[in-house]
Amino acid sequence: MIDAIDALILDLLEWVANGERSYAEVMDAWRTSRPRLAVWEEANDRRLIVREHVNGRAIVRITSSGLALLEHHKSSRPSQASRAA
Repeated sequence: MIDAIDALILDLLEWVANGERSYAEVMDAWRTSRPRLAVWEEANDRRLIVREHVNGRAIVRITSSGLALLEHHKSSRPSQASRAA
């Protein structure tokens, strides 16, 4: 079982992986003032996401480590069919 911060990190990774996100957009959606749920900070510390400057814009991208974690999590979840059984 994964804890709350890991579940939120996986949500963040999935969201970032679905399309290019500006840094401002990510901060607006994921910044928190609650230290226990510091999703952005934890994902950065684990090097699962990276902030880059592209054409004068700050964007956030998922790293290869982030993609690997996301894929591992997806492959370890029971499929819809096995949950329905």
